[in-house]
Amino acid sequence: MSTLQRSRPAKVALAVRPYRPFLSELLSFGFVGFVGTVITIGGANLLRAWLGGSPVTSVVIPTLVSTVTSYVANRYWTFRHRDSDGSGREFFVFFALNGIGMLIQVLCTGFVYYSLHLHGGIAYNLGLLAGLGLGSWFRYWSYRKWVFTPATA
Repeated sequence: MSTLQRSRPAKVALAVRPYRPFLSELLSFGFVGFVGTVITIGGANLLRAWLGGSPVTSVVIPTLVSTVTSYVANRYWTFRHRDSDGSGREFFVFFALNGIGMLIQVLCTGFVYYSLHLHGGIAYNLGLLAGLGLGSWFRYWSYRKWVFTPATA
């Protein structure tokens, strides 16, 4: 049995390489999103059930906490290889786009609660998850496009 490994053809090795940074970035973003989701869902349910908060307020407050956590984790881990000019533009745009993402979450939660009149815990959490999913898709797309831009050569 030989200890030499058979190498891949050059075309296959080159084709795989460009996807690694994207996959790594996507997995890191997903993990940061998971942590943010735990903060948002846990906080929203805590505020709604134990403290008697409204369904909309119960989404907004933990989402703000999650947003700060996500900014730090995405800036210094997920998108650390991308440029930051240090001017505060990145920070401002990040929070503005997160506001849109939060609006998506609030609209989904409010729709389930106020339009469909589904007030149970399961319906609330399903609306919250739908909003988180749509908001996360928007955030990832917008962060790559406007916030954490590729590093210049």
